[in-house]
Amino acid sequence: MKPVKPYPHPSGVTAPAIPAKFIPQHVAVVMDGNGRWANERGLPRNEGHRAGEAALLDVVAGAIEMGIPYVSAYAFSTENWRRSPDEVAFLMRFSSEVLERQLETLKSWGVRIRWAGRRPKLWKSVINLLERCEEETRGNTLCTLTMCVNYGGRAEIADAAALIAEDVAAGKLKPKQVTEKLFQKYLDEPDLPDVDLFLRTSGEQRFSNFLLWQSAYAEMVFMNVLWPDVDRTVLWEAVEQYARRDRRYGGAVDKVAQP
Repeated sequence: MKPVKPYPHPSGVTAPAIPAKFIPQHVAVVMDGNGRWANERGLPRNEGHRAGEAALLDVVAGAIEMGIPYVSAYAFSTENWRRSPDEVAFLMRFSSEVLERQLETLKSWGVRIRWAGRRPKLWKSVINLLERCEEETRGNTLCTLTMCVNYGGRAEIADAAALIAEDVAAGKLKPKQVTEKLFQKYLDEPDLPDVDLFLRTSGEQRFSNFLLWQSAYAEMVFMNVLWPDVDRTVLWEAVEQYARRDRRYGGAVDKVAQP
């Protein structure tokens, strides 16, 4: 089935015209600021999470309109278990509800849903839904949305190292064969390309343990807007900043004229 176009932005604004070579292929999004958004309005923290659902959907719509093929969203980290039991329970239920509500829409847009994260501690109902979303959208190719649930960058690297150690102990692999390229094959989503644009909202400026391996050369853009107030125009502004960056990947260019 041919994908349908996402709904337009309410204002009628369209994506900025940026040459394809300056469009990031993979955008990682830290959806930060839900709690502060709720606190500023005298609401429970969970209401901030509810308000953030529309922001995620609109950002995915904006990514499709701009031609961004990969978006990874930090939905629940391995550190989020430290929050209050009530908030953790809400986030578990809410993650499932969001995917249940939005699955058909995302499918119709041609979005493939993937899951990255650890199984232990994660509710079985959440795992079942994530796996169903993966299966039902497996044939979609327009944009891949990776939901990072019970995910941590250090955990992902440690788990990959443990798997490699098992293969070495079993004689399937020699230590000298372990390279960066091989190591990547042991990550949660080995086919996920490196992050080009790392976008964090709320004004905070840190990785928070998100996609550490994949973000080695990501361009960081920090937006001073709380996640529930985000829409696709925030993504587009971040991409415009990205497009102006000079990405050298450790190299350098001497612009001084040589004698």
